[in-house]
Amino acid sequence: MSRDAGLEELIRQELGERPGLSEKPMFGGLAFLLDGRLLCGARNDGMLVRLGKGNDGWALAIDGIELMVMGDRRMNGWVRAGPAAFSDDALRKRLLDAAFAHVLSLPPK
Repeated sequence: MSRDAGLEELIRQELGERPGLSEKPMFGGLAFLLDGRLLCGARNDGMLVRLGKGNDGWALAIDGIELMVMGDRRMNGWVRAGPAAFSDDALRKRLLDAAFAHVLSLPPK
C-alpha cells in the first residue's frame, strides 16, 4: 500500500512541534506516536485516528468516517477518516485533539 505524502504533511502541520512526537512506518503508511504510543496514522486510504474504545461514537456519526478494519479485525476505538473528512481543517483538528486526549490518558510506556 502506498503512502499519502499530502496527508502526512497535513497531520504534521496539525500536530506541530509537541515534545514526545515521533513517526514510524507502520500499517502500510506512516504512524505518528506520542511517547511511543500510537496516536494516528496516514495511509493512501485515509487518516487513522486512535480515539479509544467507547470514545469513537461521535466520530462514527460523521460522513466519511468509519471504524478501522485491519483484515477481518474490527479495531474498536480506531477510526478511518476518508479524504472528505480529513480535508476539513476543523474536523481534522477535532479528531487529532481527541486522539491526544485519549493517548495522554493512557499509562506511560
